[in-house]
Amino acid sequence: MAHRACILGCQGQSLTVEERAFFRDVRPWGFILFARNVGDLDQLRALTDSLREAVQDEATLVFVDQEGGRVQRLRPPLARLRPPAGRFGELYAKDPAVGLEAVFLNHRLIAAELAAGGIDADCVPCLDIRHPGAHSVIGERAFGEDAACVSALGRAALDGLLAGGVAPVIKHMPGHGRATSDSHLETPRVTTPLAVLEATDFEPFRALADAPMGMTGHITFPEVDPEASTTQSRHVIQTIIRGWIGFDGLLMTDDLSMKALGGDHAERTRRAIRAGCDVALYGNGALVGEPVRDLMGEITQVAEAAGDLSGDAIRRAADARAAARATRPFDFDAAQARLDELGLGGRPAA
Repeated sequence: MAHRACILGCQGQSLTVEERAFFRDVRPWGFILFARNVGDLDQLRALTDSLREAVQDEATLVFVDQEGGRVQRLRPPLARLRPPAGRFGELYAKDPAVGLEAVFLNHRLIAAELAAGGIDADCVPCLDIRHPGAHSVIGERAFGEDAACVSALGRAALDGLLAGGVAPVIKHMPGHGRATSDSHLETPRVTTPLAVLEATDFEPFRALADAPMGMTGHITFPEVDPEASTTQSRHVIQTIIRGWIGFDGLLMTDDLSMKALGGDHAERTRRAIRAGCDVALYGNGALVGEPVRDLMGEITQVAEAAGDLSGDAIRRAADARAAARATRPFDFDAAQARLDELGLGGRPAA
């Protein structure tokens, strides 16, 4: 039975009767959780189990944004507060080998914490390059300020997650680091010449083009497409992401609830799928202080407009699911002790 080409969020820490029936009928390809969905370990495991039961598919991926720093949905006592990517970049600048080791161990530990709650996909690593003068929406979420550093540490993060059976998502394609505004609130425009972007911001994505999944950024690059953001630009997706970068993994949108995109949620979804995104992601990740909006009404629009997975998206989706299955042996305590020794162990979970 076909899956709908969308990844959807839910309202609370357990499914409502309405949500359960909706997910059963629609069968979204995946789900995404936010802090509002996370309580204790037993609750989280029950929720992820119930999501998979609703679509009658045990292989359904459940996503989360668990970067460390200020973007971390699972927090103490459920998981350690882990350092932002920028801290690892600072270590890498002093000792590249130790920096790579630390990033791998950190993401292997994140994978173990997520897997314990039934989460098997993480919207990490952030491959954006940090640029002085850009908006702080990226900031320390970036590993560093040059392509070589971000590429190397991004690879270590990807490998750490995969070793723990958690599928990674590289983001925000093809690069959010130069944005001077927050795409949660408006559409950033990056006017840097294409030749410069190819040598800098786009390069980490090219270096990790074999990743199983990638996420677009709601950013406009006027030199490539003066009107549409990447998420809704067939030219950016085909020419840059699929073409110059060479990415052939599953391409998902950033959250369609963000204010960078205009139109209702059905229109946003249709435009993204027509542009070449394989899957539309809608989590209704409200900003701090904002109420969660009409979740059922909006996910209904997204699911109806997305249609079923089709064409190359079916192959890419199967490959992405396969990436979330192979776990290698691991000593959690030894890895945590090593990060503690390096001063990068994060705040304890208990």
